[in-house]
Amino acid sequence: MRLSIIIPILNEAVQLPDLFAHLLPFHRAGCEIIFADGGSTDGSSKLAAVMGFKVVQTERGRARQMNAGAAVAQGNVLLFLHADTRLPVGAMQQIEHAFTGPKSWGRFDVCITGRPFMLRVIGQLMNWRSRLTGIATGDQAIFMRRIVFERLRGYPDQPLMEDVEMCKRLKTFSRPACVAHCVTTSGRRWEMRGVWSTILLMWRLRWAYWRGTDATELARLYR
Repeated sequence: MRLSIIIPILNEAVQLPDLFAHLLPFHRAGCEIIFADGGSTDGSSKLAAVMGFKVVQTERGRARQMNAGAAVAQGNVLLFLHADTRLPVGAMQQIEHAFTGPKSWGRFDVCITGRPFMLRVIGQLMNWRSRLTGIATGDQAIFMRRIVFERLRGYPDQPLMEDVEMCKRLKTFSRPACVAHCVTTSGRRWEMRGVWSTILLMWRLRWAYWRGTDATELARLYR
């Protein structure tokens, strides 16, 4: 297995040193690390380049950035990582084990960091929902075989719910491999907007998307 880790970034300079420290062991172990920058104005892409990581410049938009990163990737397995998410120890081995069977893609369980106790509950509910529905979120570090990514022609070019839509398409190949080891992701957006307000907003957006509301309209509501 040759693993390419693709990280979409936009003005993440403040947290990049911690992310670099997290990624260096994977880099030394042979993982390809690719930063897909969507037009940062804080020097994020320069910092990544100075560290020796591959950087690709593209239009803003998480789906477009991830597709641009995948286009230059050399690995036969692609993992898409949010800049505020950290992989567990042994992630490479866990992904390789996930692909010993017929699975075409997978994701990790997630633990959300932050002060409110409710964040831990939210993480557990996300994991249960994902196991039940076979739909993952980008916070769960979705990974897939490159050949499957190419057959689907990448992530759908939409401004929101690109992870949900991608999972729906991936399910035509297989249900996800669910890695029980947790990635950790920041609860900053829940804390900034209010935990309950964010929960209600996200359920409202998911319900509207399921009902057929256009992702562009949902992105406007999200912002």
